Amino acid sequence: MADISVRANEGGSGVVVVGLVLAGVAGLIHVYIFYLESVVWTTARARAVFGTSREEAEATRQLAFNQGFYNLFLAVSIVVGIVAYAVGAHTVGATLVFVGTGSMVAAGLVLLISAPDKAGAALKQLVPPLLAVVALTIGLVLR
Repeated sequence: MADISVRANEGGSGVVVVGLVLAGVAGLIHVYIFYLESVVWTTARARAVFGTSREEAEATRQLAFNQGFYNLFLAVSIVVGIVAYAVGAHTVGATLVFVGTGSMVAAGLVLLISAPDKAGAALKQLVPPLLAVVALTIGLVLR
Protein backbone atom coordinates (compact mmCIF):
# COMPACT_ATOMS: atom_id res chain seq x y z
CA MET A 1 0.00 0.00 0.00
CA ALA A 2 2.79 2.48 0.85
CA ASP A 3 4.45 1.64 -2.46
CA ILE A 4 1.37 2.82 -4.40
CA SER A 5 1.29 6.18 -2.58
CA VAL A 6 4.98 6.70 -3.26
CA ARG A 7 4.41 6.12 -6.98
CA ALA A 8 1.42 8.47 -6.95
CA ASN A 9 3.55 11.15 -5.29
CA GLU A 10 6.27 10.67 -7.88
CA GLY A 11 3.74 10.95 -10.73
CA GLY A 12 2.25 14.09 -9.28
CA SER A 13 5.68 15.62 -8.79
CA GLY A 14 6.55 14.95 -12.43
CA VAL A 15 3.38 16.65 -13.62
CA VAL A 16 4.09 19.58 -11.28
CA VAL A 17 7.51 19.94 -12.92
CA VAL A 18 5.85 19.94 -16.36
CA GLY A 19 3.48 22.66 -15.14
CA LEU A 20 6.34 24.74 -13.77
CA VAL A 21 8.33 24.37 -17.01
CA LEU A 22 5.29 25.44 -19.05
CA ALA A 23 4.82 28.38 -16.70
CA GLY A 24 8.46 29.30 -17.27
CA VAL A 25 7.91 29.20 -21.04
CA ALA A 26 4.87 31.48 -20.62
CA GLY A 27 7.01 33.81 -18.53
CA LEU A 28 9.70 33.95 -21.22
CA ILE A 29 7.08 34.78 -23.85
CA HIS A 30 5.88 37.65 -21.67
CA VAL A 31 9.42 38.91 -21.12
CA TYR A 32 9.74 39.04 -24.92
CA ILE A 33 6.43 40.92 -25.12
CA PHE A 34 7.79 43.34 -22.49
CA TYR A 35 10.86 43.88 -24.66
CA LEU A 36 8.74 44.59 -27.73
CA GLU A 37 6.34 46.92 -25.93
CA SER A 38 8.65 48.77 -23.56
CA VAL A 39 12.03 48.76 -25.25
CA VAL A 40 11.64 48.61 -29.04
CA TRP A 41 7.99 49.59 -29.57
CA THR A 42 8.59 52.04 -32.42
CA THR A 43 11.02 49.85 -34.39
CA ALA A 44 10.04 48.20 -37.66
CA ARG A 45 10.25 44.76 -36.04
CA ALA A 46 7.86 45.58 -33.18
CA ARG A 47 5.51 47.41 -35.52
CA ALA A 48 5.42 44.33 -37.77
CA VAL A 49 4.63 42.05 -34.81
CA PHE A 50 1.79 44.27 -33.60
CA GLY A 51 0.62 45.50 -37.00
CA THR A 52 1.03 49.19 -36.23
CA SER A 53 2.18 52.06 -38.41
CA ARG A 54 5.01 54.37 -37.41
CA GLU A 55 2.43 57.02 -36.48
CA GLU A 56 0.38 54.60 -34.36
CA ALA A 57 3.52 53.38 -32.61
CA GLU A 58 4.61 56.92 -31.79
CA ALA A 59 1.12 57.87 -30.57
CA THR A 60 0.86 54.80 -28.32
CA ARG A 61 4.46 54.70 -27.10
CA GLN A 62 3.64 55.57 -23.46
CA LEU A 63 0.71 53.14 -23.32
CA ALA A 64 2.83 50.33 -24.75
CA PHE A 65 5.66 51.13 -22.34
CA ASN A 66 3.28 50.75 -19.40
CA GLN A 67 1.63 47.61 -20.83
CA GLY A 68 5.03 46.02 -21.32
CA PHE A 69 5.75 46.36 -17.64
CA TYR A 70 2.49 44.56 -16.81
CA ASN A 71 3.75 41.65 -18.88
CA LEU A 72 7.14 41.77 -17.16
CA PHE A 73 5.57 41.77 -13.69
CA LEU A 74 3.46 38.71 -14.59
CA ALA A 75 6.63 36.94 -15.72
CA VAL A 76 8.43 37.95 -12.51
CA SER A 77 5.60 36.54 -10.39
CA ILE A 78 5.99 33.23 -12.21
CA VAL A 79 9.78 33.15 -11.75
CA VAL A 80 9.47 33.97 -8.04
CA GLY A 81 6.77 31.29 -7.76
CA ILE A 82 8.94 28.67 -9.46
CA VAL A 83 11.87 29.50 -7.19
CA ALA A 84 9.65 29.44 -4.08
CA TYR A 85 8.24 26.06 -5.09
CA ALA A 86 11.73 24.70 -5.78
CA VAL A 87 12.98 25.68 -2.31
CA GLY A 88 10.04 23.99 -0.62
CA ALA A 89 7.52 26.83 -0.19
CA HIS A 90 5.00 24.89 -2.26
CA THR A 91 1.88 26.83 -1.32
CA VAL A 92 3.45 30.23 -1.91
CA GLY A 93 5.16 29.08 -5.09
CA ALA A 94 2.09 27.47 -6.61
CA THR A 95 -0.02 30.50 -5.68
CA LEU A 96 2.36 32.90 -7.43
CA VAL A 97 2.55 30.68 -10.50
CA PHE A 98 -1.25 30.41 -10.64
CA VAL A 99 -1.66 34.19 -10.26
CA GLY A 100 0.82 34.91 -13.05
CA THR A 101 -0.38 32.25 -15.48
CA GLY A 102 -4.05 32.82 -14.66
CA SER A 103 -3.67 36.53 -15.38
CA MET A 104 -1.97 35.71 -18.68
CA VAL A 105 -4.81 33.39 -19.66
CA ALA A 106 -7.41 36.00 -18.70
CA ALA A 107 -5.62 38.72 -20.69
CA GLY A 108 -5.38 36.41 -23.69
CA LEU A 109 -9.11 35.69 -23.48
CA VAL A 110 -9.86 39.42 -23.29
CA LEU A 111 -7.79 39.96 -26.45
CA LEU A 112 -9.46 37.02 -28.21
CA ILE A 113 -12.96 38.26 -27.37
CA SER A 114 -12.36 41.96 -27.97
CA ALA A 115 -10.29 41.60 -31.15
CA PRO A 116 -11.04 38.30 -32.93
CA ASP A 117 -8.76 39.39 -35.79
CA LYS A 118 -5.86 39.05 -33.32
CA ALA A 119 -6.67 35.42 -32.49
CA GLY A 120 -3.13 34.30 -33.36
CA ALA A 121 -1.58 36.71 -30.88
CA ALA A 122 -4.19 35.87 -28.25
CA LEU A 123 -3.53 32.14 -28.56
CA LYS A 124 0.23 32.66 -28.30
CA GLN A 125 -0.41 34.66 -25.15
CA LEU A 126 -2.87 32.27 -23.50
CA VAL A 127 -2.13 28.68 -24.56
CA PRO A 128 1.25 28.14 -22.80
CA PRO A 129 0.02 29.54 -19.45
CA LEU A 130 -3.26 27.63 -19.81
CA LEU A 131 -1.32 24.39 -20.28
CA ALA A 132 0.76 25.33 -17.23
CA VAL A 133 -2.37 25.86 -15.13
CA VAL A 134 -3.82 22.50 -16.23
CA ALA A 135 -0.57 20.58 -15.64
CA LEU A 136 0.14 22.24 -12.29
CA THR A 137 -3.40 21.60 -11.11
CA ILE A 138 -3.27 17.93 -12.10
CA GLY A 139 0.20 17.54 -10.54
CA LEU A 140 -0.88 19.09 -7.26
CA VAL A 141 -4.02 16.95 -7.11
CA LEU A 142 -1.95 13.80 -7.71
CA ARG A 143 0.72 14.85 -5.23
